[in-house]
Amino acid sequence: MDTLEILRTVAIIIISAKLFGLLARKVKAPQVAGEIIAGLIIGPSVLNVVTTNDFLAGMAEIGVILLMFSAGLETDIDKLKKSGIKATILALAGVFIPLILGTILYMFFYGFAAIGSTKFIEAVFVGTILTATSVSITVQVLKELGKISTEVGTTIMSAAIIDDVIGIVVLTAVLGLKDPEANLGAVCIKTVAFFILAIIVGIIIFKIMKLIDRRWPHTRRIPIIGMTLAFALSYIADKYFGVADITGAYVAGIILSSLDDSEYIDRKMDINSYMIFGPIFFASVGLQTDLKTVDVTILTFSLAFVFVGLMGKVLGCGLVARLLKYNNSDALKIGVGMMTRGEVALIVAQRGLKANIIDGRYFTAVILLIIISSILTPVILKAIYAADDRKAAAVAK
Repeated sequence: MDTLEILRTVAIIIISAKLFGLLARKVKAPQVAGEIIAGLIIGPSVLNVVTTNDFLAGMAEIGVILLMFSAGLETDIDKLKKSGIKATILALAGVFIPLILGTILYMFFYGFAAIGSTKFIEAVFVGTILTATSVSITVQVLKELGKISTEVGTTIMSAAIIDDVIGIVVLTAVLGLKDPEANLGAVCIKTVAFFILAIIVGIIIFKIMKLIDRRWPHTRRIPIIGMTLAFALSYIADKYFGVADITGAYVAGIILSSLDDSEYIDRKMDINSYMIFGPIFFASVGLQTDLKTVDVTILTFSLAFVFVGLMGKVLGCGLVARLLKYNNSDALKIGVGMMTRGEVALIVAQRGLKANIIDGRYFTAVILLIIISSILTPVILKAIYAADDRKAAAVAK
């Protein structure tokens, strides 16, 4: 891809994403929903003027890393500690209920099979795809609404991080059924090792950054060092520990969240995210599908897959949240906030394709789930919060 083509592609994505983002705001929908629709329109589904490539994938990855770093910066550590046990329980429900429902769905369509058989492994892997949670869109909506640092927002973020870790273990276990060389124990050890390292290094880095922040407050070197930490931890998490890079970025944000200049760092990061990397990330969701290739058979399965995927998170996390004493509204927010799927689901599907567990045609179902969940989540979340605000206003009167 030459330089001129890169410039053309980025220009089309940014202007179309911002245009549809503004249109979405006009109809009272979150801006990110418009940016995803922009990707659908300029992509192969409609106009086909932009196609995905390694450059756009890299830009989108930077976008989600910056977004998750920002989410970490806005995390309240005290609230995170309080929601730790609840978040773990929610994450477990958010992984295993979709896993079971997805497995049953595949068997319903393609036949039930004995445990350990090829068909059974395929079914479990389809369920595994549904375990992944991508809260980057939820984070953006919560930020727009000013709710990211609330108890619900912190719980969703905490549960999503734990969900990601459990999902990695489940993925490795399922791949191990296909490949005996896969070592589930080693993955568990590496995952635990990453978080131990993150705690130890995090304490050291925080103390160093606190000294730097005191010596040079509100200077550009502070956010530059912060962004470097986000990219470094993202790389280390994925490269050496097998933990998703966005988890490393979120941890980097948490490390710096208690600095006096954490809000200053967040503002500087938001400029990059809002102007270029964010629009590319959200538009790339729409760019990754071609609705013209969908036939009746795969469409039927895909629609059922989407329904089970959404309900698995909403019911699993939502009902468990209710059991954990959250009120009905907050439980629904948590369930809806956890139902988005993104790059992690695609990565899981790609691993299955590479291991010859599933066929490439199931990518249509995965991409539809990503698109539909990415559009519905912000719309529903905004509607729930708006309803709460109306109730609060009525009570105040």
